[in-house]
Amino acid sequence: MGLTAPPPPPEKTTIERLRVPPMADRLTGWLVTIAVTAIAFVLRAVHLGRPNSLIFDETYYAKDAYSLLRFGYERSWPDDANAKIIAGNLDVMKDSAAFIVHPQLGKWLIAFGEHFFGMTSVGWRIGPLIVGTLLVLVLTRLVRRVSRSTLIGGIAGLLLAFDGLAFVMSRVALLDIFLAFFALAAVACLAADRDWFRNRLADHLERNGLLDLGGRFGPALILRPWRIAAGLCFGLALGSKWSALYVLAAFALLSLAWDVGARRLAGAGVRSYTAILRDGIPAFVSLVLLSAVVYLSTWFSWLASTGGYDRDWGSKHPDAWTSRFLGDGLASLIQYHKDIWGFHTGDYINHATHSYDAKPIGWLLVVRPLSMYYQGDLPAGTDGCTTGDKCVGAVLAIGTPVLWWAGVIALIAAVILWVGARDWRFGIPVVGVLSVWLPWFSYDSRPVFYFYAIALIPFTVMAVALCLGKVIGDARAGDRRLLGGVLAGAFVALVAANFAWLYPILSGQPITYAQWQARMWFRSWI
Repeated sequence: MGLTAPPPPPEKTTIERLRVPPMADRLTGWLVTIAVTAIAFVLRAVHLGRPNSLIFDETYYAKDAYSLLRFGYERSWPDDANAKIIAGNLDVMKDSAAFIVHPQLGKWLIAFGEHFFGMTSVGWRIGPLIVGTLLVLVLTRLVRRVSRSTLIGGIAGLLLAFDGLAFVMSRVALLDIFLAFFALAAVACLAADRDWFRNRLADHLERNGLLDLGGRFGPALILRPWRIAAGLCFGLALGSKWSALYVLAAFALLSLAWDVGARRLAGAGVRSYTAILRDGIPAFVSLVLLSAVVYLSTWFSWLASTGGYDRDWGSKHPDAWTSRFLGDGLASLIQYHKDIWGFHTGDYINHATHSYDAKPIGWLLVVRPLSMYYQGDLPAGTDGCTTGDKCVGAVLAIGTPVLWWAGVIALIAAVILWVGARDWRFGIPVVGVLSVWLPWFSYDSRPVFYFYAIALIPFTVMAVALCLGKVIGDARAGDRRLLGGVLAGAFVALVAANFAWLYPILSGQPITYAQWQARMWFRSWI
């Protein structure tokens, strides 16, 4: 008697294919998220105040933040202000307003720490520390959601916790960590909106006893809470740095493509493409218009002031159309934005040079990291360096090379799996990396810096984690899953070891010159 093959599993209904049920391990998911986030926080918090000085562009943003606390707008500082601040003399600001070239939100978040911890190295770094830690939390939850695996989400969070660039940018008072956090939070909200939207379509079919939409468009679903939350986050990202606009545009289009795909799956047929307008217009309001309103609100203190740079432009130009139709305040703000745009695109910046100029073509390969701090003549015994030689203290903004180099391979695989295998999950890291990375290629005439890639690395890590999920396989993979788990675990351990090796030059820990030199693997890193 011959053996018969088991019958194939029944084909899923349209409702079952649309439905995104909640994951069963909700408590475990949060415990893993909290544990990974705690690891990231502890790593970043140790010796946060080291070095006790204003390093690299902290000289701008830490002082701007303190000025915001005092006056609501940025004032100028004398040339010797840094030394006086470290000595505890803060009453040195000039009366004149400073021309600044970035929005105010990130500086307000730095000011939050200065309010509670004082104008100290810990004070101006505690805000970035908190937000940089939350970046790990959001990535863990995002990857857990799209992979449907707490394990893969936890791996993503651990990898980001052990990334050198994410570590450094969480410990310096620069704006880019805020851009990275709010942009990723917005993307996480859009991923949640995708699930919410598909579940609402499934609910509509179930409630009306339908097998599918039968060629109809389906419910309008104009008010979508997660999409509104994404608009809020994108507005906050723009309030940190304007480059968030590219991420907003890219993911607004991707989210709309998800809508079209969901309606087509639900049976809308050719009418699914009318979602480009019928879902697209509400999406424009929730994402673009709302983010613009949020962005405008981040200038509240400048608008409320009388002494900010360009603040009196409207009153001095009452006949300008902006003054007549929008009032003095908004007219002045528009003029200020023109001045900022002129700085970013003008001759000064386009003819500037910098020794740590890092063209974006080399970012993913970690070709030219940035030295934010280097002190090469620390006396023996400084801060635990007990050798007889002089010590080196350094803060090098550099990604963990093993992670970044693996990320290049993972991103290539993500493109193949997204386009070739039509796995929607891999579209998120691909679109994320491209929306952060590609725009900088149009600015090759001006200095650009490797640390801008902090907004890129969460998406790269997501690609790595999703690819590791493919390596591990699902729960039915048996011995193959065990082998995949060992390989994934070995990779995470290798990344952690690479991070530990670099830790002294990420954290400003005094080491000997020979130890510092051993960590400079390539001439371009020096």
